[in-house]
Amino acid sequence: MSEESVTETAASSSPGRPKQARKLGFFGRIALFIRQVVGELRKVVTPTRQELLTYTIVVLAFVAVVMVIVFALDFVFGLGVGWVFGGESADR
Repeated sequence: MSEESVTETAASSSPGRPKQARKLGFFGRIALFIRQVVGELRKVVTPTRQELLTYTIVVLAFVAVVMVIVFALDFVFGLGVGWVFGGESADR
């Protein structure tokens, strides 16, 4: 199915459609949805091996940075809570 026919089908189901266009039933809407999904999947471009490696490294680096930030904030807030609410006393 061409992208043009999917676009035309999607355009015909828009709110401003002409009165002569028939309303799709339950199974017609499901079929339209499946056609639109297939049309979108045809546009997907698979990354090359180098791109995939680059994207993976970027994601892992970003996750590591966020982990360090969360750890630092948790540590600082933990110290602050310990200071405010007394933490360990010397009596023990």
